[in-house]
Amino acid sequence: MTAPLLIEGESLRATFTPDRATYWRAHVIMAVVLGAAVGLFLLWQGNPYPIMGPIGAALAIAARAAYVASEALGDLWYLTSQRLIGPRGLVLPLSQIASARPLLGAVQITTTRGERHLIKYLADPAADAARLMQAR
Repeated sequence: MTAPLLIEGESLRATFTPDRATYWRAHVIMAVVLGAAVGLFLLWQGNPYPIMGPIGAALAIAARAAYVASEALGDLWYLTSQRLIGPRGLVLPLSQIASARPLLGAVQITTTRGERHLIKYLADPAADAARLMQAR
């Protein structure tokens, strides 16, 4: 996504860019947790090869992460003096942002209408959430 078109009198304040290290760390954590859960389930079921569960889970998550990486790491969000502009045409006027809070490696934005949006894979989600709340 290229820089957004700004309306008259509007200025760009920040660009929220996904962090590659945060993206891969989230997928490693997911692979470990889900792999352990699958392994324990296979043990509980009496499977003679419970190690295959964690191996399969890790391979599946790694394949998905590699396949989706270019799209997920290309999602840019722009904070302007009047709006928050997200990927795929999402535009939120700052007056409609009710809250922004860090959630693991993301910032969860809640609008005054109750809609929720995630700015994913941020290096410092707490600082970015504070920046959004300050801009509001």
